[in-house]
Amino acid sequence: MGHSRGGLTTKIHALVDAEGRPIRLKLTPGQAGDAPVRTAFVADLDPGATL
Repeated sequence: MGHSRGGLTTKIHALVDAEGRPIRLKLTPGQAGDAPVRTAFVADLDPGATL
């Protein structure tokens, strides 16, 4: 998906619950920033929610 000097790269972002089980997954290009994904993951969570 993404490119670097080493070749193609991909990041796997995961939102997990307290037990480490995945709730949401998203693939992005390797050169993409982490903050926009984090913002999208937590945007619809209730404040103080325990996953």
